[in-house]
Amino acid sequence: MLKSLWLKFLILLLSVMLISLTAAFFLRELMIKDYRQYLEGEMEDRVYWITANLEGTFEKYSKWNKDVIAEDAIRALLMGLEIQIRDVNGTVVMDTEKAISQLTPLMKKRVMAISDFKQLENNDTFHLYPLFLSGDEIGSLEIKFLRPEKEEVFIERSNRFLLISLFTLGGVAFLLSFLFSRSLTKPLKSLTSAAQGISDGNLKKRVKISGNDEISKLSETFNMMAQTLETQESLRKKLTSNIAHELRTPLSAMRGEIEGMMDGLIPATKDQLQSLYEETGRLKNILEGIEELSQAEASPLLLNRQPIKLKLFLKDIGERFTKLFQDKGIVTYFNCDDELKIDADPDRLSQIVINLLSNALKATEKGGSVRVRAYKDKTGVFLEVADNGRGIEEKDLPFIFERFYRREEGGLGLGLTIVKELVEAHGGKIEVKSEYGKGSVFTVFTPYRNIHNFS
Repeated sequence: MLKSLWLKFLILLLSVMLISLTAAFFLRELMIKDYRQYLEGEMEDRVYWITANLEGTFEKYSKWNKDVIAEDAIRALLMGLEIQIRDVNGTVVMDTEKAISQLTPLMKKRVMAISDFKQLENNDTFHLYPLFLSGDEIGSLEIKFLRPEKEEVFIERSNRFLLISLFTLGGVAFLLSFLFSRSLTKPLKSLTSAAQGISDGNLKKRVKISGNDEISKLSETFNMMAQTLETQESLRKKLTSNIAHELRTPLSAMRGEIEGMMDGLIPATKDQLQSLYEETGRLKNILEGIEELSQAEASPLLLNRQPIKLKLFLKDIGERFTKLFQDKGIVTYFNCDDELKIDADPDRLSQIVINLLSNALKATEKGGSVRVRAYKDKTGVFLEVADNGRGIEEKDLPFIFERFYRREEGGLGLGLTIVKELVEAHGGKIEVKSEYGKGSVFTVFTPYRNIHNFS
């Protein structure tokens, strides 16, 4: 069984090469066959011409004039025909050899040179053609078709050219097939090796990209996947560390206070119990963040869509945030058409907007502003949350929607991941544009296949 992809490619290319050479061989045979049929047709025409000429000569002289028919024999020889002319009694009146013998040495030399036929080496039989005049037989013409040296040279050269093609072009085709199959399978072998390395835990494994074909694009996609896996693994390790740290702090505080109470060193007062309660709240928030992410990932199966008037919806959420923004000295703006509606899960949509507004609140300092705008176009509905806060550094932009990615201390880095999952659950997408030190714009888009404009 052929297990090597390189060998399969090589066999395929060699098969194509053999088919091409075989086709060339058959084409050559057909050309030679047609060429010979053409020559045979030419010879037949010449036979008819010689026959008519001899019958005309007999009619002119009322007998076989040897001098005249000797010239006809020479003409026939120059046309590639060896002839014998017999009278009605079967006696040879003239033949090619006798006609040549009657020539002067110089003429004989010229005729043999011009005729270019190997007369003595031709062993073909004579073909009989009766000669008639006014319906009466006047004799017969026997013809032997001579093969010209030029025809033999043409056939010999075509055979030589075919052999050269078979060995030279075949060898070149074999070499190119070998090299091409190796170059084609080499990147696939690199991909296989890299994939094996990643499966063994080496997430830094990458493949070299060369060219701009489908395999190079596959290699590029593989490298992006490997980079994503490496980033996810790094985030997973950070998550483990973050969760351990976040859980360890309240647990250690709670354990210390409880041990102090048990030893009588700390009185079980209301303030101490309140401290324990706050620490349990921190634990609860951590677990709820992880639970929210799990629910967001499963949200496509749990959405409860219904028509929502966006202006009223955004106004209700804005009122809940009004005091928080006012206390920090931030101005808010809401811009939405009165009749713009969206078909969405109100709880999930509320979660999306609240997360974006909370991030804008954290990023914007006193005197800044936050703008919320909803609008539509031919493709769908857009919801923008823009602020002129501190913005996001360029190095952080590719990862802000990744799980557990934190730009700063505090939190688990799940907020924007949850938003992205909820947006995609509605069939949409979320994008961000940001310039560090000048602010950010988050845009949520949902296409009309999942959104209905009821205005």
